[in-house]
Amino acid sequence: MKGHSIESAATSGGIPVVVETIPGCGSYACMAAVATGSRDEYPEIFGLSHLLEHTVFRRTGTRDSYQMALEIEGAGGELNAFTGREMTAYHSITIEETAAVARDIVGEIVADPAITAEDTEMEKKIVLQELSMIKNEPDRYIHDLYLTTLWRGHPLSQDEGGDEKVVAGLTNKELRQYYEERYLIPNICVYAAGAADLDETVAWAEETFDGMAGGRRNPRSPPSMPGSEYRFIENKADHYQVAMGFPVDKAGVPRREIQQMLSAIIGSGTSSRLFQDIREKKALVYSIYTSSNVDSDAAALTAFMSCTEKNVVEAMETTSSVIGKFLAEGIEPGELDRAKRLIKGANIRHMESTENRLYRLGVNHMVNGETATLEDRLASIDAVTEDEVMKLAEEILRPDRLNTVVLGAKSHKLKKYDSSALSFRSAADEDYPPLLRDAERPH
Repeated sequence: MKGHSIESAATSGGIPVVVETIPGCGSYACMAAVATGSRDEYPEIFGLSHLLEHTVFRRTGTRDSYQMALEIEGAGGELNAFTGREMTAYHSITIEETAAVARDIVGEIVADPAITAEDTEMEKKIVLQELSMIKNEPDRYIHDLYLTTLWRGHPLSQDEGGDEKVVAGLTNKELRQYYEERYLIPNICVYAAGAADLDETVAWAEETFDGMAGGRRNPRSPPSMPGSEYRFIENKADHYQVAMGFPVDKAGVPRREIQQMLSAIIGSGTSSRLFQDIREKKALVYSIYTSSNVDSDAAALTAFMSCTEKNVVEAMETTSSVIGKFLAEGIEPGELDRAKRLIKGANIRHMESTENRLYRLGVNHMVNGETATLEDRLASIDAVTEDEVMKLAEEILRPDRLNTVVLGAKSHKLKKYDSSALSFRSAADEDYPPLLRDAERPH
């Protein structure tokens, strides 16, 4: 970790360039990202960002997909992309000596895609298979369903894949129009990590992308904080997936590490409260964990679990009881320190990969405006206090904000379940309402 540096600059055309140089690193990774994603779509093009991301890999001004594959693999590298709710990114990783190949191909994909009718139709077939596959992976699908429920009525509810019927009807003309409207400065940012140099990256960005001027940022507004909601969604799987979570007003969280510590204490790892009380002591679930999701203007803290039908209600009730006990009794001695070391360890291990560093660099900068080094991130984790965690817990872990989604085979009981029964009271905490601050609680 020592000696790593993150440097920022801008091209003559105003494109932000952020580079993390890793001394002694033998690999190189680069990314061109565009500040547009599924939250920036409207119903008639729902899924276009993702389809466009796929289609541009088919053909550029000088290469087809096979030629790209030959060149990048011949350079000892990989080429990939992803579409999110708030950004679309194209990236490659190679060995240091072939870094120019990575830059050249990524640059051409973003700056000079063909987007033909034939390529669009071919890629639609692949995307539609992907969307079908996700629905047949319930442990993955539940995440999309939960965010769709949580942010209902707001563009953040729109998952990355889009609507299958809409995708099936999209044309290359619509993709080209979207590309020409969105893939322009000031929506473009460039990143590099590993055996990377800032001046070299700026020169590449200027030569490749500075001509893509004339755009504007997508208009966005933060969601309002939704009230409580319960949804049962039927599928063919006989194992049930459950998501129980809460919206977070990001404006009220001074550092996202505070939310991450709260998530870790409640449900990260096998020593967490949820894992111990629900899986180890009661064997109600096969898996259970929490997720701390952060977007540019909102966030969410969610518990996910999988279990058989007969255990769903008890698992949800026990989860609410665990949360109630935490709110009533607070953090146990040593619990926050364990959570800090757990998250620090995950960060350190994750950052041993150049590709992971590039991903973190791009997402944190484009979505959250951050360019912190790993050392800065670890220091911010260490700085989190018990008071900060409990203050956030009392603000967001509220029954009137609980959003629950259950995915599984047909069940009249679960379809009609009344989630208001989830009281957030522990067995030892029935004498006073939950969510009271210490000064208000009887001792």
